[in-house]
Amino acid sequence: MTPALPVVLVLASGRGERFRASGGTVHKLQALLGDRPVMAHTLAAVRASGLAWHVEDAGHPGMGDSIAAAVRATAAAAGWLVLPADLPLVQPATLQRVADALMQPGVTAAQPVFAGQRGHPVGFGAACRDALLALEGNQGAAPVLRAQRAMNSVADVETADAGTVSDIDTVGDLARAEALWHARRGS
Repeated sequence: MTPALPVVLVLASGRGERFRASGGTVHKLQALLGDRPVMAHTLAAVRASGLAWHVEDAGHPGMGDSIAAAVRATAAAAGWLVLPADLPLVQPATLQRVADALMQPGVTAAQPVFAGQRGHPVGFGAACRDALLALEGNQGAAPVLRAQRAMNSVADVETADAGTVSDIDTVGDLARAEALWHARRGS
């Protein structure tokens, strides 16, 4: 782990209930997207970014619990990029751009924006450590991000990366991601 750079926290603790309810026969992270499972695509992008990373897959009761556990496991980091594992199309360059934005003076959080829609990963600087460690339940880090926005210390990172908003919650989401994946590959 390089202390000067944030760590990517890949959150993989969810139960994937909406995916199964929509007709999925496996956990959404194991569902095939093209030639590999969703989770494999996400991890490939994280590895290609060159940033340090941590997978949190201990089956926590909620997103907040998951984030707090991941921050606790990487407490020495200069910051964190919170990336749900069900975003298989996020680009490595986007992870790098959010990390770079987070390291700018006066910035305590950073968030990619695709076509006016805010996405993931959301970056948090070390100043947010205590607030992230206090998270619990299903809400995730939204309250921490709102507090940083209220202080005008969030960098919105404009991006052409649709992968920042293409999460896999249903079988329909997987079909849309598959179409985007094929379009990117030119196949």
